[in-house]
Amino acid sequence: MLAEYTTTVVGAYSVPRWYEALEKQVEQGLLTKEEMADAQWRASQAAIADQDSAGVDILNGGEMHRRTNNRHAPPNAMLNYFWEKIPGFAKNDRGELRTRPLNITTKDPNVLHPAAICTEKIGYGDLTLVDEHGFVATYARNPDNVKITMTGPHMLAKVTYDEYYGDMAAMMQDLAKVINRNLKELDEAGCRHVQIDEPLFAAAGVIKDEVSAAVDAINMCFEGVKATKWVHVCQGNYAVGAHYDGQIGHRYFMVEEYPTDLICRIQCDVLMNEGDMTPRYRDHLGNQQLAVGVADVQHLNVETPEDLVKQITAWAESWLPREQTLITSSCGMNHLPRHIALGKLKAMAKARDLLRAS
Repeated sequence: MLAEYTTTVVGAYSVPRWYEALEKQVEQGLLTKEEMADAQWRASQAAIADQDSAGVDILNGGEMHRRTNNRHAPPNAMLNYFWEKIPGFAKNDRGELRTRPLNITTKDPNVLHPAAICTEKIGYGDLTLVDEHGFVATYARNPDNVKITMTGPHMLAKVTYDEYYGDMAAMMQDLAKVINRNLKELDEAGCRHVQIDEPLFAAAGVIKDEVSAAVDAINMCFEGVKATKWVHVCQGNYAVGAHYDGQIGHRYFMVEEYPTDLICRIQCDVLMNEGDMTPRYRDHLGNQQLAVGVADVQHLNVETPEDLVKQITAWAESWLPREQTLITSSCGMNHLPRHIALGKLKAMAKARDLLRAS
């Protein structure tokens, strides 16, 4: 069990605006893809440095090498980056992933995702998580505190045109086998923390049986894995303020149907949530620790540490033991300006210190 009020990140960190300029240079032949990749890894170094300097306990590389310039667009870093590495998803003649738009919520027919197309049985693919861990561990102050994130089987299957299985549970099980092997390879590489991300458990139209099958698949992902196992369940981070009408965000979701009872069946060490969902875990949470997503990424203000302490106390003090309480943000920070993302990390770390001293 981790120390009380341990702080961690969800995964994605502030995407530099210069990504767009460099990508245009790649398109124009002025920069190679390899040079762009080098720039992304340098951005990852900056993300690591920000987390370390802020005092975050468990960190990652900000997923910077997985991302393009789409600060607000559908999460290619969660989907395309992995689909293209897994046999079974269709490619074009150039070996590039094929996608077409798919609506995945009954709440709004205009909300579309570019979706992969599964045309054959899913097989093992190297998801390059071991390479990622090696890079982040090289630059992190404490390599034992590095966490590697991975999109869960439900998200990967849900945003897919299934032309092979005809059974989402079966597809998720085959995806779980791929993920499980990659997580075991991380174990062998010395990674101490692994995380599965599932953003669509409360999406409108998702039924309980589907979530139940997803929980079974996540548990398959973790079978035999020795690292500390984290699971992040959220409702998206892309609808940020009135100035931006994001493609995903709370308008996807039926929050009243948030399946806390099923989420707490996941056999992991730590569950991570959006903070306002914390009271729903009462009477359902078992021995897992709960990382309360208190730093709100849907708002561009930087909270004070005192504000975070007050909010955690309001949500959790009456029922969640100190030793089970950890601290995180509500979702990833890819869309936030760097100074705001860094400010939220610093506030989380100072809130930890205040709570431990109380």
